[in-house]
Amino acid sequence: MPVERPMPAKPAPAGGPIPAANPAPVGGAAPYRLTLAPGEQPETDLEVKRSHFLARAERADDEDAARSFIARIRSRYPDARHHCSAFIVPQPGTSPAPLASPGSPAIERSSDDGEPSGTAGQPILEVLRGSGLTGAAVVVTRYFGGTLLGTGGLVRAYSEAASQALAAAARVSISERALWEVRVPVARAGRLEAELRAAGSADGALAVEGTSWGASDAVILLSTPVGAPSPDELIASLTAGSARPAPAGTRLVESPL
Repeated sequence: MPVERPMPAKPAPAGGPIPAANPAPVGGAAPYRLTLAPGEQPETDLEVKRSHFLARAERADDEDAARSFIARIRSRYPDARHHCSAFIVPQPGTSPAPLASPGSPAIERSSDDGEPSGTAGQPILEVLRGSGLTGAAVVVTRYFGGTLLGTGGLVRAYSEAASQALAAAARVSISERALWEVRVPVARAGRLEAELRAAGSADGALAVEGTSWGASDAVILLSTPVGAPSPDELIASLTAGSARPAPAGTRLVESPL
């Protein structure tokens, strides 16, 4: 194996366990899928026998985004010989299934980038699979330290580097919520909105998304977890049966974990 230019030593951030793949619902919303928060994530540095394994994870909602991330890391460290990677992203044109439904379609790719076959990309991919994330990529850049690690040593090093990067990365739960419109006279809208906000604070499921005011009527937009009961009974009780919620589609909500 060619000897690469050693990278300057720097403290390695402490690793940590990868968060559970199926966290509890956030804010009453049923889990839709897990992914990473948008934006740049921390870089970790694992040193094994003077080789440095710099690892970083990033949100990638499609294959183009994943490959763009890998290219950016490669250009950031042009003197490193190996930029090993893996990603899991949704299939084009598909909507990720709820976490409770296994088998949602995904694209999985990995690259050993010059390391012995199966010692880098596949171990990174296995760690990514175990995290439960979809729409995420991991790149591990290696600076060779002069000591051969062997097949087993490379697998362990790349696995640990990927684990550290994912443990350091911020995550979000993407949930789907049903939208409902409630039309009431303007004179009654303010009080009803306040009562609905109080009801939502009590159970954590119902949320008031906003109110549109017209000349005579106002429309209050509500949301509930997909699959939850309609707020029809609550609306009827608060309006003495004079108003009913009408379905108004769905939206996705990203909640930090």
